[in-house]
Amino acid sequence: MRLAHTAFVWRRIWVVALLQFLAGVLFSAPAAEVTNRFTAAQSAYAQGEFITAARDFATMVSNAPSAGAFQNLGNSEWQSGRVAEALLAWERALWIDPRDAQSRNNLQFARETAQLESPDLTWGEIASTWLPASWWAWLACGSLWFAASLVVLPSVLRWRKSGWQQALMAIGLGVFLLSLPANYGAMTRTKLGFVLQAETPLRLTPTAGGEAATKLAAGEPGRVLRGRGNYLLIRTRLTSGWVEREKFGLISPQ
Repeated sequence: MRLAHTAFVWRRIWVVALLQFLAGVLFSAPAAEVTNRFTAAQSAYAQGEFITAARDFATMVSNAPSAGAFQNLGNSEWQSGRVAEALLAWERALWIDPRDAQSRNNLQFARETAQLESPDLTWGEIASTWLPASWWAWLACGSLWFAASLVVLPSVLRWRKSGWQQALMAIGLGVFLLSLPANYGAMTRTKLGFVLQAETPLRLTPTAGGEAATKLAAGEPGRVLRGRGNYLLIRTRLTSGWVEREKFGLISPQ
């Protein structure tokens, strides 16, 4: 019996060790790859190889979006002379982290230098920029459940009703109601974006042969109204029309 028990213990130890080894292989390899790619991108940027750095940072953000990676991507795109791509990367950095002062300052400098306007935002969209977009959804859900629990739990647990319970419930409902405009603003901000190529035709119809009402500059902001096939109907500050999907980048990272 003792030998059987010992063999069973050793089998468990072997299985645990094997699982730990496999976990190390599975999780350390991607982390090492990300670190190596970041180091390579930083090295390329330092050596003035901005196009290479932008390509490496673009691969990073496609695999694991982060404010820092988007900021570095924007810096590389700007140094490469790709103004619209730089604006889009910095806007995406602020989408993830609105407190990213470096990206905000870069946007202001780039727009002043290139003489480009910033997107028109509603008051709800302005409020949504105070926190990361995903935080508003969590805040709304959390505050609503908090208020609902203060309504249900006292009767279920037979607590005596008190003033502090009603005060906390009112606070929870207040936070929920105040978060609704910001949540709606975050949703509508996903339709904002920028023209990516210079002299992009704004067509009257969603066809390659459609008449161009005007041509848009790279970096000009717009708001998507709807899509049809390979075209998007956007509204700019002055007019609206159809542009090709690949020539328009949305602020919200997909």
